[in-house]
Amino acid sequence: MSAGRGPEAPPPGVKPSPGPIGGELVHVLRGLAHRFQIPVLVEHHSRLGILGLFAFVNGVVSIGLMAAAALATGAPFIFPSLGPTAFLLFYTPTQPAASPRNTIGGHLIGVGAGYLSLVVFGLTTRGPALAEGVAWTNVAAAALSLGLTSGAMVWCKVPHPPAGATTLIVALGILRAPWQLAVLMLAVCLLVLQGIVINRLAGIDYPLWAPRAAGPGPGATPSGGTA
Repeated sequence: MSAGRGPEAPPPGVKPSPGPIGGELVHVLRGLAHRFQIPVLVEHHSRLGILGLFAFVNGVVSIGLMAAAALATGAPFIFPSLGPTAFLLFYTPTQPAASPRNTIGGHLIGVGAGYLSLVVFGLTTRGPALAEGVAWTNVAAAALSLGLTSGAMVWCKVPHPPAGATTLIVALGILRAPWQLAVLMLAVCLLVLQGIVINRLAGIDYPLWAPRAAGPGPGATPSGGTA
């Protein structure tokens, strides 16, 4: 196989090897190595040291861009739950939780639940709990926000684990002004756009919105019945 060609698909019915750390990071790196014709990466893409270096660089670039935007604008383009979202987008990009719909929908639910909890307990004008001191209202708001987020993600079929951190960021008053929450969601959308670009360049079948439909389970027949 020449270095200029894209990654070869595995034979029908054969699942690609996840590499030494599981997930799909090895396929993302392999696809990029083929795309940009870097023979040394094509040959050594599955080595643990190379994968770690790629994850390091990818993490620095992903969050570094957001941090630079935050520095230039003074707006909260960077917040803790963005980190695990970035990891999901490149470690398991074809999993439903990493799809654009789940990522954006999950964080949107988290933001809404967190802000609603602030309203319910009269905390919209109170400073961050970690600075002002934790009161029983902060505890109640945090508990309500996480409960609402967990339930709503299930009801709406958009599970995205990092959204559980986003709702606590809001419910604890770390980010609570409406304009800050709008910037937070913009940052999520920009990170998703980056995920689309990088995964598609790597030849990963990353969805543009909804997760890919799951194939039949191991015990299913082509007609949908069980064997």
